[in-house]
Amino acid sequence: METCHGICRIAVTLGENHSRTLLEQVDHWQSFLALVNMIMFCTGIPGHYPVNETTSSLTLTFWYTLQDEIMSFESDKQAVYLQVYRPVYFQLVDVLLHKAQFPTDQEYASWSSDEKEQFRIYRLVRRTPVPCPLSVTHTEALLYGFQSIAETIDVNYSDVIPGLIGLIPRISINNVQLADTVMFTIGALAEWLADHPVMLSSVLPLVLQALGNPDLSVSSVSTLKKICRECKYDLPPYATNIVAVSQEVLIKQIHKTSQCMWLMQALGFLLSALPVEDILRNLHSLITPYIQQLEKLADETPNPSNKLAIIHILGLLSNLFTTLDISKQDDESADGSAPPVKTAPPPPGPNPVVVVLQQVFALIQTVLSKWLNDSQVVEAVCAIFEKSVKTLLHDFAPMVSQLSEMLGQMYSTIPQASALDLTRQMVHIFASQTDHFPPIKALFELVTSVTLSIFQQGPRDHPDIVDSFMQLQAQALKRKPDLFLSESLDVKAVFHCGVLSLKFPEAPTVKSTCLFFTELLPHCSDVPPLARVVQEDGKLLMQAVLEGIGGGASRCLMDQFAEVLFSLNKHCFSLLAMWLKEALQPPGFPSSRVTTIQKDTFSHQILRERVNKRRVKEIVKEFTLLCRGLHGTEYAADY
Repeated sequence: METCHGICRIAVTLGENHSRTLLEQVDHWQSFLALVNMIMFCTGIPGHYPVNETTSSLTLTFWYTLQDEIMSFESDKQAVYLQVYRPVYFQLVDVLLHKAQFPTDQEYASWSSDEKEQFRIYRLVRRTPVPCPLSVTHTEALLYGFQSIAETIDVNYSDVIPGLIGLIPRISINNVQLADTVMFTIGALAEWLADHPVMLSSVLPLVLQALGNPDLSVSSVSTLKKICRECKYDLPPYATNIVAVSQEVLIKQIHKTSQCMWLMQALGFLLSALPVEDILRNLHSLITPYIQQLEKLADETPNPSNKLAIIHILGLLSNLFTTLDISKQDDESADGSAPPVKTAPPPPGPNPVVVVLQQVFALIQTVLSKWLNDSQVVEAVCAIFEKSVKTLLHDFAPMVSQLSEMLGQMYSTIPQASALDLTRQMVHIFASQTDHFPPIKALFELVTSVTLSIFQQGPRDHPDIVDSFMQLQAQALKRKPDLFLSESLDVKAVFHCGVLSLKFPEAPTVKSTCLFFTELLPHCSDVPPLARVVQEDGKLLMQAVLEGIGGGASRCLMDQFAEVLFSLNKHCFSLLAMWLKEALQPPGFPSSRVTTIQKDTFSHQILRERVNKRRVKEIVKEFTLLCRGLHGTEYAADY
């Protein structure tokens, strides 16, 4: 086996590194074909990977390389190569089908968990269609091939998929692995089903049946979620059945926590496409058992087991509200990278999620009052509102006032980062709206005041709060700089907290603080209190930045420090020139390794760049290497 492995490596290396050269030797095509067949033998070597053999995995990238090289030639040459190699790839399909098959149940049971995981990853490499087989292992491998293709390429115009969908309900499933693959294959075809909704009736009963099997928990729930997301506008006729089956499996506690959360997300997608009265009716039947349970738990004395139950229920609600959105959206922008763009007005009247939240608001306050000192429960409560705000955007408006009041009370009693994160979301969406500005302003001033008192007592024990606080301040500057015109806000203290936060050892906190300053500095011209504090104390900010560059902070933060310097240069040029001269004068600052000439060079380079941010980042990286004694070393080469 060792010798075979060595020979295989030679053949594969030759094929991968020189396939173009070998292809170009048209007169010797048979010799290269002999090498390709040799590699084919290695791909199909007898035994199961990784238990009986480890050679076949070496060959897999070769097949991609060969395909890419053939397709890179001009069309006339391509035609010649395809004539020779198309039969080879057909043979490869057979070989991969065979290699992707599971062993017998008895043999599979004897494998270690590590071997099973390696085999699972090994199968993932296969993205190849396979011919129609007979036995259960062949059927499973066939479906796995189709699943892999559907996940990798657009099958919308395939004339094979309708036949496959028609065959799936006729497969005799007597094996968990096969059932799992059937589920994942249906899930992979969810987008295709959205374009061919008439086929939903063939496969949906299989998915709903599988929901009741704990062995198929991950595959059945993830498949239902995909179908509910992709096909929601075609699912109203099936909604009653889907909700009923889902409720049943949730009550029976068939699934683990994460799958329960996915299931709630699936139901959120499903309900989004129904008329408002149907959403409310379904929400009522779905949520009532949990609300009743939460009422009981809220009356009990806090203990570890009822804490888990409370967090579970709050998690179910927040996952449901994450995806329940009754406004039509532009799907292109609803990928999570940016807030969805609403393309049609929502139906008149309050949003169903808001109706439910208003009904349970008092209960949530009761739960909070007992668990206010437990960060996990507070996080779970904040998550319900944060996910609702993110999904509903301006439809959340009726809740702004009461939620702002509750958040203020929460944070004043026991400050926690999750409350700041939710405040940031509220500022992001509602601070610029005249109707909602008063409660948002009051909340912002309150949490700022409370956090400033944390800084006075010593913030080092609360890096998460400092991080979230800096993100909140940055968001306020971005969305509504008028918040900093308030006499109730101690702008100078906030600025000093930022300078202190730049010296924290936690990189995320420093990044958030740099963001705060890059949002603050452009407002020197239009927000007088900010202009005053920068004029009076900007030198402290610049010294903290130089300290970090000089070696006080991780090298991964240099781009962020460079952005602050760039912003200072752009918006406070004459002040920066003076501050740099004063700050760099003392010997040994920001590092004993840099000379006066090197410091002067750095200063001149920075002051010269008021447009090219990329160049400022390069200058800072160069200078930090000098400060750390790493300039010109091998260690710095990749930096």
